[in-house]
Amino acid sequence: MELSKQIGYLFVLAIPIACVAWTVTHEEVFREPREYCSKKSKYSKTLWTRKFFYLFTCEYCFSHYVTLFFLIVSKFQMLYEDWLGYLISFFALVWVANVYMSLFGFIRVGMKKEKLEADLEELHLQKEKKK
Repeated sequence: MELSKQIGYLFVLAIPIACVAWTVTHEEVFREPREYCSKKSKYSKTLWTRKFFYLFTCEYCFSHYVTLFFLIVSKFQMLYEDWLGYLISFFALVWVANVYMSLFGFIRVGMKKEKLEADLEELHLQKEKKK
């Protein structure tokens, strides 16, 4: 596959990886399992148990496992058509997916800030109407 097509696949394949990793580690739908994993990662007796459960609370860590799954399913390789192609694509996908998640997190913080400011403005206007 030519390099330009590989780069296109890289940026497209990183989207679902980022989506799955972000959803599991941040969104409300997985809050209860994430809280369970968070407690186990802090209070389990063995190091291995703590580290295992931590993987489900960190988007960077979890993105490695999601990437591995997508590589197995898609068989995507970059630059080389052997194990080295898988290795390069693995780290490239993790990196791009984490850039996507960082951008999404940054945008989301901005959106929350704007919503809070709008809510405060609305409260201020309601108080002035009552006067």
